[in-house]
Amino acid sequence: MNSITVEQWTALFEEIGLSEETMHKWHRLFEERHPEGHQNFLQWLGLDENRIQKIRKL
Repeated sequence: MNSITVEQWTALFEEIGLSEETMHKWHRLFEERHPEGHQNFLQWLGLDENRIQKIRKL
């Protein structure tokens, strides 16, 4: 069971002032530096495999 949804996570990013561009940069860096951790994080958010693959390709 997930503790937080992707929408809630995104809302937290927005609340601290991250732009859409900055959020994309965060994902890129996460994927580049910690690909397994990024995969695990996206699964923890409850995303299906198709959506995870789309995000990881960005």
